[in-house]
Amino acid sequence: MPGRSSRPPVHSASGHRLGAARPRQEEPADLRLVGPALAAWGAAALALGVPGWWTVLGVTSCGAVAALLLLRGRTARRPAAVARRGNTTVCAAVLLCAAAGAASAGLHGADLRRGPLPGLAAEHRRIGAELSVVSDPRAVVPRVRGNHAMPASIMLSAEVTRVTAPDGTIAQVRTPVLLLARPGKRQGDAAAWLRLLPSTTLRAEGRLTPPRRSADPFAAVLYVDSGPPRVTGPPNGPQRVAGRLRAGLREATDSLPPDARALLPGLVVGDTSRIPEDLRAAFQATDLTHLLAVSGSNLTIVLLLLIGPAGRALNAERGGLAPRLGVSLRTTALLGGVLTLAFVVVCRPEPSVLRAAACGAVTLLAIATGRRRSLIPALAAAVLLLVLFEPWLARAYGFALSVLATGALLTIAPRWSAALQARGVPPRPAEALAAAAAAQAVCAPVVAVFAGRVSLVAIPCNILAELAVAPATVLGFAALAVAPVAIPAARLLAECAAWPAGWVATVARTGAALPGAEAAWPGGWRGGLLLATVTVALLFAVRRLPHRPWVAAGCVLLLLVAVVRPAPLTRVVTGWPPPGWVFAMCDVGQGDATVLAAGDGTAVVVDTGPDPEPVDRCLRELGVSRVPLVLLTHFHADHVTGLPGVLRGRSVGVIQTTGLHDPPGQAAFVHRTAAVARVPVVRAVPGERRRTGPLDWQVLWPAARPGFVPEGPNDASVTLLVRTRSGVTLLLLGDLEPPAQRGLALAHPALPPVDVLKVAHHGSAHQDPGLLHRARPRLALVSAGRDNPYGHPSPHTLDALREAGAAVLRTDRDGAIAVTGSGRDLKAVAIHPPRGPDPP
Repeated sequence: MPGRSSRPPVHSASGHRLGAARPRQEEPADLRLVGPALAAWGAAALALGVPGWWTVLGVTSCGAVAALLLLRGRTARRPAAVARRGNTTVCAAVLLCAAAGAASAGLHGADLRRGPLPGLAAEHRRIGAELSVVSDPRAVVPRVRGNHAMPASIMLSAEVTRVTAPDGTIAQVRTPVLLLARPGKRQGDAAAWLRLLPSTTLRAEGRLTPPRRSADPFAAVLYVDSGPPRVTGPPNGPQRVAGRLRAGLREATDSLPPDARALLPGLVVGDTSRIPEDLRAAFQATDLTHLLAVSGSNLTIVLLLLIGPAGRALNAERGGLAPRLGVSLRTTALLGGVLTLAFVVVCRPEPSVLRAAACGAVTLLAIATGRRRSLIPALAAAVLLLVLFEPWLARAYGFALSVLATGALLTIAPRWSAALQARGVPPRPAEALAAAAAAQAVCAPVVAVFAGRVSLVAIPCNILAELAVAPATVLGFAALAVAPVAIPAARLLAECAAWPAGWVATVARTGAALPGAEAAWPGGWRGGLLLATVTVALLFAVRRLPHRPWVAAGCVLLLLVAVVRPAPLTRVVTGWPPPGWVFAMCDVGQGDATVLAAGDGTAVVVDTGPDPEPVDRCLRELGVSRVPLVLLTHFHADHVTGLPGVLRGRSVGVIQTTGLHDPPGQAAFVHRTAAVARVPVVRAVPGERRRTGPLDWQVLWPAARPGFVPEGPNDASVTLLVRTRSGVTLLLLGDLEPPAQRGLALAHPALPPVDVLKVAHHGSAHQDPGLLHRARPRLALVSAGRDNPYGHPSPHTLDALREAGAAVLRTDRDGAIAVTGSGRDLKAVAIHPPRGPDPP
């Protein structure tokens, strides 16, 4: 017909002819923004760690080269040159974005160097300050330093608005600081700090110190004097609303089982204040920590309820609640923007939240303007905008992991899913497996950089956990919204959400409990690059392997063996633990944790070290599942703080301690931990004898000796003389100092020579020669940390032990140590045999 196009009709959404076999074929990905985003990201990361003049030089150079490229492209006349203009423009855009990223980073870094605070911090001066809270306060896990635990503290980011110097000079500033508060001993001080909301204003006094790293996003660390916060102004309206919503969710979850109570606020709004250290460690071991840092999946679930799948947002058949309520596209985009802003305020502007919000904003803008955009340009645009707005994100591991995981889901996962489906895997399992494997492949090298480990159970744990994340998040958000108006309804919704949240926690705990859940890996950038290289090589090898079911089954079986680590096979491959071991000294760093074999899967544990993870790992490697007695020789932190690791997943009968409750804080920690685990605590009685399985032991010290008063916790160490059924004798001295060692020798004049001596106080120079001469051990074992600042073990003590005829092994060089055999066959086996002579 005249005037009518001769071209066949096309599908309105796909642009392909009607009747084509694939009417919704995907167009090639638009990658034009990827280069500029990566350039800005890399330039900002570099500029934050170099002097300002280097940044100026880099920005000037990039700008000049970009200008020359653009000028040359505009003056091109030849056809070949005009054809190359597009590439020239792309290169110029990359250089300009790199210059913008470096300039933004340089300006933000310069802000930290303005004003009097950096100079006062360099001199460690005391100041008075008025501050505005920027982040949620969070409790810092007390760390063990030497034999004592550091005091608990509260950490938050703040902005100093007014500073009073020691000489009385007052200056108005806007300088970011990291505030560390040590609450007073009065009940409620810590809770008052933890209740602070962003935008609250405070007045504080304390000492300034410089940041540890030049690229830290604050000018100084302010150690605030103990006591409650002195609030001078309330938070703003949006933060008060957000605070009430978060508090309502916590109230709604108060009556849930412990794991669900701790985890649900973290899954919904990133509130991890209730998560215990053992559950946090399980999430780290299984690489599920991204579920605790609110990610794009949370925002996606919220936006899906409004607009449905992003791919259908511009179609007539778009999904979500908006079309069912008769809401137009532009109004839908506006409502989505409000939801995104509320999401950021309630969940706090963490790196993953900002990345998700930026991606959502770009997608919503496409909806509002009626222009279709793929998600890859949206991700690139989000990275570019966020790095220019907040260049500190360029060096944030959380931001990198969030972007890499999202990029892998958009680019790698669809290809792997299609490949799996081509080999007969059903679509849904193929998509889940491809998504988990792609995210793990790109994120594992970054995790190795700062964690020095590789999780072998991450992929199955992520697949299993994802089954419950969506229902837990939806029900949790419902409880969050309902709590301010109807707390009983919110509690009901929280109880429904407790089932999927508990499932996620169970997956994490079960995966982390497997012997091979984690594998040690070199840390730092070298370790990350090495893991990336190994990953690429493995992927290349997988593509080269013949596609046979038996090959896949064999690979899965090998991974299963590496994770489960059956004890007989592990002993054959590694030689650890040696068969028939009677005593083991765990490698727990600068601390003590020893194990006495008491039968199949049963052992008595003497001390637990400074950290729960090493002692838990040691007991798992030894196959210990039942502990009839945990003996804590004294209450120093390097001997008792690892107690939760012994209690984790094991049957524990009783905890026995010394009678001197010093330091009182650590004694309270032991009793509190035991009460939570419902394990009784008893006191070791001088002279008492106990027996379990093949073990028989006597408490030699503290002795009821008139006139002797312990000079401190070390001299109150419970000392045991242990005999095994095979005839091995062991003397475990705790941390006894020379006065107590001499008292022990006087109190027990018939003390016999022993086969094994646990050297007192990590082999320090303070030893009584008379006791060493009396004991005459065949094996002397020393527990000390690598590169510890105390010089343990002392060369003088090591020489004295060798002169007495003892073979000396030490955990700082040999790793974990086990004693096997008896009589002439008695020997010590180290997990890392020494490679040379002891250092002088």
